[in-house]
Amino acid sequence: MSDEILSPDDLIQAVDRKITGIRTKSNDFSFNELADMYESEELIIDPEFQRMFRWTEGAQSRFVESLLLELPVPPIFLIEREDRVYELIDGLQRISSFLHFRGELKLKGELQDPLILSDCDIVPELNGHTYANLPRALEIKIKRSYIRAEILRKESDPRLRYYMFKRLNTGGEQLSKQEVRNATIRLLSNRFNQYMIDLARNPDFAYCVETLTEKAQREKFDQELVLRFFAFKNVGGTYKHDIADFLTDYMEAVSDPSGLVQFDYEHEAKTFEKTFEILHKVGEASGFAQKIMGTVSKRGEARWQFSVYHFEGIALGLQTVLDRIDPENEEHIAALAEVVRQGKIDQGFLQATGGGKNDRISLQVRVGFFADRFSEALA
Repeated sequence: MSDEILSPDDLIQAVDRKITGIRTKSNDFSFNELADMYESEELIIDPEFQRMFRWTEGAQSRFVESLLLELPVPPIFLIEREDRVYELIDGLQRISSFLHFRGELKLKGELQDPLILSDCDIVPELNGHTYANLPRALEIKIKRSYIRAEILRKESDPRLRYYMFKRLNTGGEQLSKQEVRNATIRLLSNRFNQYMIDLARNPDFAYCVETLTEKAQREKFDQELVLRFFAFKNVGGTYKHDIADFLTDYMEAVSDPSGLVQFDYEHEAKTFEKTFEILHKVGEASGFAQKIMGTVSKRGEARWQFSVYHFEGIALGLQTVLDRIDPENEEHIAALAEVVRQGKIDQGFLQATGGGKNDRISLQVRVGFFADRFSEALA
């Protein structure tokens, strides 16, 4: 890289020389055209530099819903190869979602089962439908939906393939799920969002989740834990699959000005504050201190490693006996502390923790484990 300072004219010429190496065009493709191009291998959607297809089925379904509602969608970016085949360098999630809905998506050479719509939140009547059982008019409509494509022509400087991909895919740090929720929920109402932010600053709660990593705190995971607490406590019975969609749906429902979901802010705050006041004291009495929500070694020694599964089991399990606990009663606290000490190393609890245990049954097991033992301890 040169540190030479160019004159204004030379700098303009340097920019202009690069512009001459760029050949682009814009085109509007129907999704039916894109599907045909994909089938005939005129459109490659998984070159080596592409990201994995990782949208949840709920996110895919909402994209399909957007097409049916004629909502605007961002453009895709293509590179034209020498053989005039197009390679997709940005837009994988959108194109793959449509192909998945059509039943035409292949992953590692295997044809995937067609997408069944779920978590559509504008037209929930679409949930449960597949492409095959859409009314004829909607089938035609989605096939004719179009998307703008920005195409880097084959005549362009080949180095631009790298630079274009780099700018599209590393232009900024990806937001966490909770950061996205915080940013977008304001379009409905900011009351519940601010409520969670304020509760995340509660000293007892902050003490209990102090073992969160700096990265987790930076990504507002402490606020997501507040959301998890209320969502699972109040509507946990409706949890079925994707945790991110479940939390987003609950936050939207509470924030919706229509008031279809009632949330007693004052009562819920008192419940939250009492819960973590108790757990703060239980942590100290158990010898785990602020590591109460962390894992333990095989010898029962506390680790500075936060576990969301411990958080759910202990905080939600406590709700069954919350009204019976006096935070100032040392016998109550001592009894609860013993449950936490023993529970953290009990195989009945541990079997419902660890990788891949975000399912509904495992959640019920770990919450039920502590709920039962807390009840027995205070009997």
